[in-house]
Amino acid sequence: MIVCKFGGSSVADANQIKKVQSILMSDERRQVAVVSAPGKRNKDDDKITDLLYQCNDLVRKGQSCRQVFNVIAKRFSEIARALGVEEKDFAGKLDEIRYQIDAGRGADYAASRGEYLSAYIISKFLKWEFIDAADVVVINSDSTVNEATYAKLAERIENGKHYVIPGFYGETEQGVLKTFTRGGSDITGAIVSRALSAELYENWTDVSGIYRADPRVVENASVIPAMSYKEVRELSDVGASVFHEEAIAPIYHIGIPINIKNTNKPEDKGTMIVPDPGVTGLSGVSVRTGLSMINLRKLMLFKKSGMRHALLTMLHIFGIRPCYSLFGIDSIVWFFESKMASDSVCASMCERLKKEYELDSIEVDRGYAIMGITGTVDAIGKGCLDAVTALAENGIEIVSVNMGASDTSALIGIREEDSQKALKAVYDKLFG
Repeated sequence: MIVCKFGGSSVADANQIKKVQSILMSDERRQVAVVSAPGKRNKDDDKITDLLYQCNDLVRKGQSCRQVFNVIAKRFSEIARALGVEEKDFAGKLDEIRYQIDAGRGADYAASRGEYLSAYIISKFLKWEFIDAADVVVINSDSTVNEATYAKLAERIENGKHYVIPGFYGETEQGVLKTFTRGGSDITGAIVSRALSAELYENWTDVSGIYRADPRVVENASVIPAMSYKEVRELSDVGASVFHEEAIAPIYHIGIPINIKNTNKPEDKGTMIVPDPGVTGLSGVSVRTGLSMINLRKLMLFKKSGMRHALLTMLHIFGIRPCYSLFGIDSIVWFFESKMASDSVCASMCERLKKEYELDSIEVDRGYAIMGITGTVDAIGKGCLDAVTALAENGIEIVSVNMGASDTSALIGIREEDSQKALKAVYDKLFG
């Protein structure tokens, strides 16, 4: 059995959904389709999920969401009509969803309805059985997958039959609807693949695999033929957005291969993600932008037990959760997403930390990026050295270098304004 997940671009309109149909019908092993909400049809378009979040925000402010929801309803009606799905089959669902959003069901409920309606309409078009993810996917409070999910799915799905399941959401053990983080339909696809012991998990999107660098920045970037689970997690963490890094977890210990494929070019081989691809060398380079840096110093900082934990706890109180860390004998550097805290919040935090922990200094600086280089153990050392050389040769300031924390990646801190120039320079050095 093959489990297929189709992203937002693959189900953006009726023409794309007909491509999905062709893909599914071309191999009888493709028995389960996990689908996202309709994405953008063009660069000026809106994603359905974004519009649903907007509806929830309007309701929270005491305003009507009717105008925005009408845009959503029209989009789904157009898709259904073009697919020959009768509006009577889902018109009542649209009315119920708007009522529930207006009643204050919350952001998770609102956002999940894009996947729900997408899967429902596609199931009617394909004449496949619809399974509501809320009935089979159990999500823990920390957004991880509850083990009960796998038994529920295995019990519900019969080999030889065909199913459409909405991605991105499920329910808590208490029966409250809950979503994964954005892009979470990838996780749903992995969950279903594990539950059914699938021979392959195909992840269909609008690119022909995972590129060695962002092709929007590096025009000649090539596709990675194969990479390991560890490498794809590392590359995703530093900005490569084709595949959700958390989607590896459900199948990590099972070893189900993942194939990233292009709905618009199904003949392309794409990228295979496996436990061990059997090749050595560097796989890719990516850059995560939008970061700020906390730099604090105190003589004998780590002499007192629990100091690092105490400081982190205080950061969490101010809404800051660092994504990268560096430690010196008397100093700590933390990088975090800039959107987590305003300048005033950062100033208050620095003032409080300096006073309570008698720090010698603490400051927050904006405008940073982290470049990640991924590859196999034998290649990552030289790859990091070559990357640093390329940055120096191009006059790009290096803020930090972190190597050794992972055996499949190296992280280099740079200024955000240099991110595109840095990506091009390092790609040319490593893969040109």
